[in-house]
Amino acid sequence: MKRTTFLLACLLVLVTACSERQSVTFELPKPSGPHPVGTTATRLEDTGRGRELMISLWYPAKTTAGLPVAPWMPKAAAEHYMRDQGITGLRLDRTSGYEGAPMDTGLGKLPVILYSPGLDASRSYGTGVAQELASRGFVVVTIDHPYDAAVVEFPGGRVVAGKQPTDLDQAVVVRVADVRFVLDQLPSLDKAGSFDLERIGMFGHSLGAWTTASAMFADTRIKAGFGLDGAKLGKSDEGRGALDRPFVVVDTTGKGGMDKNPLVRQFWDKLTGWRLHLTIKGAGHNSMGDDVVLIRLAAAQLGLEKAELEELVGTIPVEQALAFQREYPAAFFDEHLRSHPSALLKAPSAQFPEIGYQR
Repeated sequence: MKRTTFLLACLLVLVTACSERQSVTFELPKPSGPHPVGTTATRLEDTGRGRELMISLWYPAKTTAGLPVAPWMPKAAAEHYMRDQGITGLRLDRTSGYEGAPMDTGLGKLPVILYSPGLDASRSYGTGVAQELASRGFVVVTIDHPYDAAVVEFPGGRVVAGKQPTDLDQAVVVRVADVRFVLDQLPSLDKAGSFDLERIGMFGHSLGAWTTASAMFADTRIKAGFGLDGAKLGKSDEGRGALDRPFVVVDTTGKGGMDKNPLVRQFWDKLTGWRLHLTIKGAGHNSMGDDVVLIRLAAAQLGLEKAELEELVGTIPVEQALAFQREYPAAFFDEHLRSHPSALLKAPSAQFPEIGYQR
């Protein structure tokens, strides 16, 4: 089932079930770090490619007093997203980030982490992980890739809808160029002088994980990568040498992973530096982002068969899926961008008995 179609169907059920209350608000768990979170959305124009992007910065804030909460998806994008499916009454207007909050410059230079979403998704889908990392003292840049993103809102309420590309290898080539352009813009985006451009990481889900892997081959500025169920080699990566920077490959059984996909295995074999292969028992492909909350909320009302639900989000409890998203990316970037070793990356944890490790 197409991602946007399924998600919107889920949201329609939520709205219908809550119609007596007039509206329902989708809200993620609060981040667990010590810092309040600020965020700002910015349009970037790559004149050399004739391409425009939207990004969001997430960062630890000095203060959030009197500032508005940022939406999960911008208003015009959310309306466009739902209007095509005839959905009304849903609010996607709440995150834990505060729009325009000043960055906490007292924390010194902060590592920067880029995020690339899955196919037919948008930067909104990584909000949970992004605001968690920001609350722990990272700067996170979430990237929309127009035309394969579900919907992108530009300043003034202009909305660009996406469509599924037929050539995923070429889509990744375009995405990698997007990522490298964003890397080029980081100095000008650093208004507070707080970005540590020697400590840059990247993570992504599905096609975004593939993008993360390919971007690391293409650009040595990215020092560490975390691929959520999709990191592999593409045609543009054929013939490349080894990748000696840290990388985590996360697999689920539904996606096939390293055991069934030779392109994942080939990518793994090219990792000659620190590497870790994580498997998550009971997880589905959509256990890796904000989808895991939306889909499970609506599953019973949609009347999904057990097999279909498990294909989408697996059997892992939503709380445990969210705990993985909260703890493992943060532990990885803490260790490899801050030199703070984490026990989670060394051996199985009693807190996460479903996680399998391979080095």
